[in-house]
Amino acid sequence: MAEQERRQTVTVLFIDIVGFTSLVDDLDCAVVRALQRDYFATVCEVVRAGGGVIEKYVGDAVMAVFGTGSPGFGPEAAASAVRVGLSVQEALRGQLLAGRFAVRTRVGLATGDVIVDVAAAREFGHGMVSGSVVSTAARLQAYAPHDTVVVCASTQAVTDELIAYQELPPVRVAGKPYPLDLWRALQPQRVPAGVGQLCGVGAE
Repeated sequence: MAEQERRQTVTVLFIDIVGFTSLVDDLDCAVVRALQRDYFATVCEVVRAGGGVIEKYVGDAVMAVFGTGSPGFGPEAAASAVRVGLSVQEALRGQLLAGRFAVRTRVGLATGDVIVDVAAAREFGHGMVSGSVVSTAARLQAYAPHDTVVVCASTQAVTDELIAYQELPPVRVAGKPYPLDLWRALQPQRVPAGVGQLCGVGAE
């Protein structure tokens, strides 16, 4: 392994807009760009406030990684990722993107081991993490009910004391030989000062 790479645990977040393809199908490209600009700005602001790193934008999807920086990965890093998912949805609720479009989103998170490209562990460090957890997070996001944040069993286990969850039926996802346990994040049970307050997500 190259010296600039390291193995560690992270939480990966994927978020996208429900029905984006049909929404923009008949729109002028300038309007689509304005919608994306507003959407990405909101997501990026909340991710940064929660300590995450934006890894990439793909169409209407955003991938962010939590736990790559100091002090590294732990329950708080994973919980921050979940809080960010909830906060992004709260921030977008009632907002008109490009001045006219209300959108719904779905968020998927997964926690696991990856190889981190240390030099790329910054905003838009495309390819900064490599591991199956990335595809798991993307698959969970695709299967998430509209306007929900869903997480894998590993994420739920490490954040169980910090986030309230509702267990959902396991899902079969493309490329996985077995069903994945699924948990819906409901709300933080304990929020450190300054975290999650940006967009009105608070403790019980």
